Amino acid sequence: MKLTKLYDPKNGQLQVAGLMSGSGTNLRKIIGLEKSLANSSFHVCVIFSDNAESNAVKIGREFDIPVIVRDIKEFYAAQGKPLKDLQVREEFDKETMKSLKQFNAKVAAYAGYMSIATKPLINAFLGINVHPGDLSKIDSQGKRKFVGGAHIPAMKAILAGEKELRSTTHIIEDKLDYGRILMLSPALKVELPENFNPEDKELLNAISKEHQGRLKEAGDWIVFPKTLQAIAEGKFSQDEKGKLYFEEKEIPQGFSMEKKPEAKNAHKCIRCNSEPLVTDEEIKSEICSFCYDKEIFAD
Repeated sequence: MKLTKLYDPKNGQLQVAGLMSGSGTNLRKIIGLEKSLANSSFHVCVIFSDNAESNAVKIGREFDIPVIVRDIKEFYAAQGKPLKDLQVREEFDKETMKSLKQFNAKVAAYAGYMSIATKPLINAFLGINVHPGDLSKIDSQGKRKFVGGAHIPAMKAILAGEKELRSTTHIIEDKLDYGRILMLSPALKVELPENFNPEDKELLNAISKEHQGRLKEAGDWIVFPKTLQAIAEGKFSQDEKGKLYFEEKEIPQGFSMEKKPEAKNAHKCIRCNSEPLVTDEEIKSEICSFCYDKEIFAD
């Protein structure tokens, strides 16, 4: 069986295009991890936004990263077409692809990018997205249970009686929320008030939004940057059938950040004194990946 890396680090530092539409908090965390590493395996080489009112220019100036803004609403208005017209979206994506070509990015990080990507953009890059729900959960019909945007996955999970929530990184592919899964974030505990009544729609909506906000910090902001780092370090690969592997082990439902391989030594983390040190990087620093992530993303 032949495995091909999603990205081979022999080709040098992975160049990443950051795609965003709003505040850019996910992209900030990605850039934050890059800047925190002495020799980062990836680099955000350009920021693209489809919204003239986004924080793209602000973030670009702050981190000295080139920015391209092409307002999608203006693009549609100029053609007199509604935003749901995906033929126009394909034209928009073709122009976006051309504008990004000069930066030689291999990966596109969909960091709060709200436009549905069409084939020209999907095929131009290895697109990576973070989803605010656990896409590894499957229903009786074989469909993913917690799809949807914003707080909808959290709401579905709460109504399904889930005790924990997770964020998922996945490859951008044709069907929305159905790309191959890369990583699952650490779990966030579901916390409901006493006598919680799911029939109270206003309360359910508020609780779901609150959980989605907490999951963004405890899930999205952790797993998205770490996924890009792992891709850049050559840890993800695929076989001839497109099945994904993490460090040469098949991951049909993604790699969970909570799963620790069997310890190679008896050393413990100097911060929590409980997690075993597994990777060479952890052993050298004497800090487990969980404590490291907490320190990096404490802000």
